[in-house]
Amino acid sequence: MYFPARFAGPATLAWDSFKILLIWAAATGPMAILAWGVAPQLIRPDDPMPGLVFWRWVVAGMVWQLVLSLLILKLEGVPFRPYALARRLWLTSPIWRPSGKPMVLAFLLVPAFVALGFVGDDLVTRLFQATPIGLHLLEMAPAYADIRTLDVPAASGRWDILGLALVSSLFNYLLGEALLFHGVLLPRMEKAWGRWAWLGNGLLFAAYHAHKFWLMPGLVISCLCYSLPAQAFRSNWLAVLIHGLEGVILIVAVTAVILQP
Repeated sequence: MYFPARFAGPATLAWDSFKILLIWAAATGPMAILAWGVAPQLIRPDDPMPGLVFWRWVVAGMVWQLVLSLLILKLEGVPFRPYALARRLWLTSPIWRPSGKPMVLAFLLVPAFVALGFVGDDLVTRLFQATPIGLHLLEMAPAYADIRTLDVPAASGRWDILGLALVSSLFNYLLGEALLFHGVLLPRMEKAWGRWAWLGNGLLFAAYHAHKFWLMPGLVISCLCYSLPAQAFRSNWLAVLIHGLEGVILIVAVTAVILQP
């Protein structure tokens, strides 16, 4: 696959890299504070579903990423018009870079990257959690941070949980994480890092998941599965589809829990 080379000088590269890391920190820091500083203070000891409190504050962190993305686009002088935003955020049809022609067949790669992400994440997570460090981090993870703990009788008939899942999916797979890391950062990283932008983007996206620190090593695989095809075909619709399948699974699982007798 063709990737553009980088021609920036050392000083420009250093400054662009600093700005990229600053944006990353502006997303990662608040999320970690909300998840591990704010949420635990608001969980009542008698709450049958403390995970909902944790989840709501994680969603708040993703809403902040939408605000951050809009601020960055405003500072860049990008017109808030559909065509201009689509071009800046790579929300356009896939192209074959050497010729610049449309490459709609690139969408056929989505199932392969979805499978690679799921299998790779699971394998790396299992290997990591089998190590002393991985086991220690897993033991540190509070139970309420695992969404599976919401599968309790108290969740039956709680349609507000489905509403939370829908809002979470919207900001996770489109308007929050996806917008910032793949729409705002990935094109910017390509200008600074050239052909290796997908690698840097995937690693930074995995490192951003401080609110899921016990899963971070495994998440590297899926995060790379989002950024590689997006940069290769200059279309973040590929990343949206690959990443967004998680949302479909989440909605189905939450609905099943709510409908339980």
